[in-house]
Amino acid sequence: MAGELICACRKRLTSGFEVDASLRIGLAESPVTVLFGPSGAGKTTLLRLLAGLEQADSGEIRFRDEVWYSSARGVRLPPQQRRAGFLFQDYALFPHLTVAKNVGYAARPGRQRKLLEAFGLAKLAAEYPRAISGGQQQRVALARALAAEPALLLLDEPLSALDAATRGRMRHELRRMLIEGGVPSIVVTHDRVEAVALGDRMAVMVDGRIRQEGPVQEVFRHPADAQVAESVGMENVLPVEVVDRQGGLVTVDVGAARLECLDTGVSPTWACIRAEDVSLARHTPEASSVRNRLPARVLSVLLEGPLARVELDCGFPLIAAITAQSAADMNLKPGDLVYAVVKATAVHLTA
Repeated sequence: MAGELICACRKRLTSGFEVDASLRIGLAESPVTVLFGPSGAGKTTLLRLLAGLEQADSGEIRFRDEVWYSSARGVRLPPQQRRAGFLFQDYALFPHLTVAKNVGYAARPGRQRKLLEAFGLAKLAAEYPRAISGGQQQRVALARALAAEPALLLLDEPLSALDAATRGRMRHELRRMLIEGGVPSIVVTHDRVEAVALGDRMAVMVDGRIRQEGPVQEVFRHPADAQVAESVGMENVLPVEVVDRQGGLVTVDVGAARLECLDTGVSPTWACIRAEDVSLARHTPEASSVRNRLPARVLSVLLEGPLARVELDCGFPLIAAITAQSAADMNLKPGDLVYAVVKATAVHLTA
């Protein structure tokens, strides 16, 4: 039975911050939903409202054909009746119990052994949490969460407690474990790479409200507005004015420069461009079919591992992300004159 998770509830915190969330998840088409947004957006509060660890002030939460919370009907199902597994940021393992006993704490007979084997923990069964690595602790916590056979699994920043190298290794393993666990999951993160690696769909939360839902790549490529674009890490969010519309293209003024973009029918006030969609050339690429070839001055070059972040002045500020090798081959340095090349299809217009 798939069904839906429907949440439309409000909660005002003692700080005055208010979560006013409207979320609808089709459980069949979205095995893993990412709840994405900046720190302080209300993501953890929403997760706790779903789990019943906090009560909403008003609204309704329904899971499949069951009402978990309804202010109108006076329904307030306690956490244990919602059967929602919750994986905390710090995993909250029992330090005095072995791996086997942590996993078996809420498991029915026979399920403990199956989970230990499924999560590669059988050889660690007699170890205590303090004696195993962060990645192994995560597997124990996830196996324990699944041991109670929850109807819904909620994960709050599940990789944040790991070091960068371990986090990188664990992303795809966590995705595999979630899918094989067979339980619909909601994962909170503010990390773009994790969102792409883990989620089928994502909901972007800003200032306590769900601002956009959809397939992960669709949301990243086509944010609904400028605030969502900034939240999902769109490096270039630029105010624009429409100059012309013809032949399926829109011409917009951006600062002292002009861009051509695909006409999507909106009345745009912003143009959004990902840094990786901006390429650089020492000389104007005359033979190129790319419509936007902007003369630019290099303001700074910052190496970020295998990439170089290049800040440009094109008559408006623009950030490009190119390979560090390309930056070295071009010998880029502040003050250099280059051309920034952007395809019309890489410019997303939004209201």
